[in-house]
Amino acid sequence: MSQAVSEVTSQPTSRAASPNDIPLCVDLDGTLTPVDTLEESLLSLAKASPLALLMLIFWLLRGGKAAMKREVAARAKYDVSLVPFNQPLLDWLTAEHAAGRRLVLATAADASIANDMAARVGLFDQVLSSDGATNLSAGAKQRALVAQFGEHGFDYAGNARVDEKIWRSARNAIVVGSSAQVERAREVANVAQVFPTVRGGRFVWLKALRIHQWAKNLLIFLPALLAHSILQPGVLIESAAAFLAFSLCASSIYLINDLLDLHADRHHPRKRRRPFAAGVLSARGGLSVSFGLLAVAVGLALLVGYPFALVLAGYYGLTWAYSLRLKRAAIVDVMTLAGLYTLRIIAGAAATATPLSFWLLAFSIFIFLSLGIVKRYTEILEMSERGQITGRGYSAKDLPLLLNLGVSAGYCTVIVVALYINSRDSTLLYHHSKPLWLICPLLLYWLSRVWLLTTRGEMHDDPVVFALRDRISLYVLGLLGLIVLISI
Repeated sequence: MSQAVSEVTSQPTSRAASPNDIPLCVDLDGTLTPVDTLEESLLSLAKASPLALLMLIFWLLRGGKAAMKREVAARAKYDVSLVPFNQPLLDWLTAEHAAGRRLVLATAADASIANDMAARVGLFDQVLSSDGATNLSAGAKQRALVAQFGEHGFDYAGNARVDEKIWRSARNAIVVGSSAQVERAREVANVAQVFPTVRGGRFVWLKALRIHQWAKNLLIFLPALLAHSILQPGVLIESAAAFLAFSLCASSIYLINDLLDLHADRHHPRKRRRPFAAGVLSARGGLSVSFGLLAVAVGLALLVGYPFALVLAGYYGLTWAYSLRLKRAAIVDVMTLAGLYTLRIIAGAAATATPLSFWLLAFSIFIFLSLGIVKRYTEILEMSERGQITGRGYSAKDLPLLLNLGVSAGYCTVIVVALYINSRDSTLLYHHSKPLWLICPLLLYWLSRVWLLTTRGEMHDDPVVFALRDRISLYVLGLLGLIVLISI
């Protein structure tokens, strides 16, 4: 057996009488850290070079799982610097190390990842890991530990069913896991320490799905609402089904996007608390739920109709293009954001067979271009204050230009509304069109206030979510709705 071994101090050759002479061997994935480093390495590889994933089967067939891990680690360049720890376990390991205990990191992860993690922690005297030839998991790890320290000559900290075989050969088991895992461990070993895992429940999943972002998909109801046909039962049902399909599709994308952005999120002061970045939810679970949501969304879309399904497919493709490439292209990024919002309106029209209005499309493009620039301005301002602007295609010098573009686009929205009110299309739908002119000063006030808060650094990084939580914005929205009702 040729597992990678990295050692700082001399290796014990026999079991000593003192408890501190018994080495404490610690697993990495799911134990020292709640995440699976191989899963996250594959995600890093998928983002950096999606075509490289096609080589996985070739690597497996050529050299087995250990060789595959070595190839993935070499290409993914997985960053362990901000990987979350199981903090209670790490605190206990720190105390054991301070008491003179020999600590060994024993993991199936590739040697490059294992050594980087050991260097970051600074507590381990030795590292046992996969080395490109031997995959140090389950039975292979058990044999390696027994060969090094003897039967029952070590304690072992693990978290999974595959660790039960190792616990049989250990003096004591240290269990990181649920009560059910603790009971299984007690059947095969003496359990000396228990560290319960913190896994996400229903509310954590709701947070990861970003249910609050579903409010953006209310735009699907807008074509039928403005055409005064929303109360027709068939139209309302089709709009609701389209809303649900769009929302499930969006949540599916949010999950994958969070998984692909783990590295960036862990460097962000707020986003590092997201469930995947914090290790509260697993990457494998996120992928499974994402694909399930997408399957349901596609089924609903086909029930609504093929025109709507085609728009949803376009939204899905454009969203991925934005996430993977376009969000790093200056100006193109905010134009894409405006396009994604407008696609929701087009989807609503397709779902209900409502003719698309030129005025509505023009209004959507300009207002969401302005709000997209608000979002980007806020991000650049925040990053510039931290002295680090990465991955966005802008610099702090671009802030004045973004301000001018955003305010101009917002005011163009008001011009579109004014031209619509004065058009024949408006008089055909509204019997009392004069009150509609009050919409213009309300929009001017709201857009000006949004940009005032943005330049002060007081804007939420998503202006749509901000508007739904801001008291004054809700008052303005209520007044706009009242004006429309009076004008009908």
